[in-house]
Amino acid sequence: MEGAWRKVRKALGLRLCAHAPAVGGGSLLRATAGAGVCRRDAAVAVAAAGESGPSAPLRRSKSGGRSSSSSSSSKQGKCAICFASMRSGNGQALFTAECSHMFHFHCISSNVKHGNYVCPVCRATWKEIPCRSLSSTSPRGRIRVNQGRSPQQDPHMALRRQVSNRRREVRRLHTSEPADYNDDEPLQRKGTFDNLNSGSSKTAQISSYPEFQAVPQSSCLDGFDILVHVKAPASSSNHVAGSLDNEGSVRLSNRAPVDLVTVLDVSGSMAGTKLALLKQAMAFVVQHLRASDRLSVIAFSSTAQRLFPLRQMSHHGRQQALQAINSLGASGGTNIADALKKAVKVIDDRSYKNSVCSIILLSDGQDTYSVSSNFQGISAGRRSLVPSSILNEHHMVPLHAFGFGADHDSDTLHSIAEASGGTFSFIEDEGVMQDAFAQCIGGLLSVSVQEMRVSMECVDSGVQLRSIKCGSYPSKVARDGRNGSVEIGHLYADEERDILLSVTIPKSSEQTSLLRVACAYKDPVTNEIIKIQGDEVKIKRPTSIVSEPVSIEVDRERNRIQAASSIESARAAAERGALSEAITILEDCRRVLSQSFASQNGDRLCMALDAELREMQERMANRQLYEASGRAYMLSGLSSHSWQRATARGDSTDSTTLVYSYQTPSMVQMLEHSQNFCSSPQSQRPQVQGVRSVLEKSQAR
Repeated sequence: MEGAWRKVRKALGLRLCAHAPAVGGGSLLRATAGAGVCRRDAAVAVAAAGESGPSAPLRRSKSGGRSSSSSSSSKQGKCAICFASMRSGNGQALFTAECSHMFHFHCISSNVKHGNYVCPVCRATWKEIPCRSLSSTSPRGRIRVNQGRSPQQDPHMALRRQVSNRRREVRRLHTSEPADYNDDEPLQRKGTFDNLNSGSSKTAQISSYPEFQAVPQSSCLDGFDILVHVKAPASSSNHVAGSLDNEGSVRLSNRAPVDLVTVLDVSGSMAGTKLALLKQAMAFVVQHLRASDRLSVIAFSSTAQRLFPLRQMSHHGRQQALQAINSLGASGGTNIADALKKAVKVIDDRSYKNSVCSIILLSDGQDTYSVSSNFQGISAGRRSLVPSSILNEHHMVPLHAFGFGADHDSDTLHSIAEASGGTFSFIEDEGVMQDAFAQCIGGLLSVSVQEMRVSMECVDSGVQLRSIKCGSYPSKVARDGRNGSVEIGHLYADEERDILLSVTIPKSSEQTSLLRVACAYKDPVTNEIIKIQGDEVKIKRPTSIVSEPVSIEVDRERNRIQAASSIESARAAAERGALSEAITILEDCRRVLSQSFASQNGDRLCMALDAELREMQERMANRQLYEASGRAYMLSGLSSHSWQRATARGDSTDSTTLVYSYQTPSMVQMLEHSQNFCSSPQSQRPQVQGVRSVLEKSQAR
């Protein structure tokens, strides 16, 4: 064998090409003459599938010994990047690195193309990197040399050794990672859409509901509730459509264009079906953006890489985006912090700005670089993953996080989303990933309100504002209790928000004017500031006690707030390991809700809340089940309630659950598009039926 190696080294010294086919029952390197450009002293062997004998050729290590692929995937005949078979006869070239790990050549060359010079298995730094020529390989997968061509014309895959030109190679491979991300594509000229971007002819609606219509003159109440209800302008037809029609033109509507940055986990755990479904979901997103929308994609594993800058989703832009997404491979660890820094940098450094901007983050694992085990259970540690600029309340860039599978870090993703004003969704079943994205995109492509602020002012003397309950939205009450405000921010078309106020009512012998409620917001299409004055909230003051039922709108909101509070308390108990206590908390809440006025009058929201709490109880049956899905399900529910916005939770399609209670018509429309986009839409049809039924019930309310 030593003699064979000497012959190989001699052949390589004469710039001949060496092939390593199997001979008989063993492996023997055979030198073949030709006009090839194989580097001398190559420490790797490129094997071609389709050869007889062992599929993992032997290679010579630097110490002079003989070694074969040592990774478990190689031992099992699987590529450590795509986990597909590397057995002989599959027609794919194989690559054995200098660290002895073996991969499909096209997998590892794609990995290197994006600037990764370390082994995905052992993280060893390579001195020799693979690259693929533009031409295809020869038949049967063998890498051959065409003697009649120059090295630049040779149609083969080769190993490029980094010697004196190493720095030039690094710069070439990192051309897509400039120091500043101000290379975004300019916005489409407004003149192109002047006939469409006229804004909505409708405005937001604001209404108020006192707890009771009348209060006796002699009564002085310290805690009288008033519900303020806000609804965004309705969407126009085809509001979210952006896909190509039969004639190849883009269907457009008068909605605001979007700058979207998607941050995708492509670590080793995403390999196989997960990555394929992620690519399909991203293809759906790309196809439903229109030419004035811009998209940038950040892919991350051990490090993060911007695949392309913010680019218009014209026909050409879509094709380039799809090509970049389809080239993704899975390997390495999970570095969420690095990915978020680059995503925020794309937003901060852009030279042009669409009126709507958002970030979508998907991950199926736990950050293995920035959060230590010491941070377990401490929100401050997880918030450290979020770049400081996104924590600025004036940044106005929500980050919507999606946790995929049973192994993702739901606490971290929920904390990141909560800190940025976004939502956290739990994708339990890999088959509903596209639907989860569709629901989120349906909202983002229908933003009709921005920078909304709801203000309230007490009218009669003696009336004071005590508290404001509005979930995670920032609110403040003046020191004298005479006025207050809530910062709602942006709303999707047809989206609704409920704010529960508590006021003090003095004794009075005549009708009492409690509050004046108003709101102001910006139209994202026209940038016009719109102000709306609500009706003054008044109550009658009869001399005697009047038997009157509580307002069902107020009671319904109390129930929702009570349920959200119980979910938070139950989760805290579960984190302490007290699952039985957590189940009891939820059971007590269900009992209280069932006795409420709204529930006894058949309120459908109360029924949905009960179904949601029951589902959470079932997911806390034991510690293993809670760790696998219960925690993520509860956090997604809390996110949904705190922002009063739809989130994906588990794989439930039950029309009576609260999963769909915040959905808007635009979300429903996009979900229907998603089902038509799927290869098996029939399997998802019950979900949309459930969506529509709950939506109709919500509108009927």
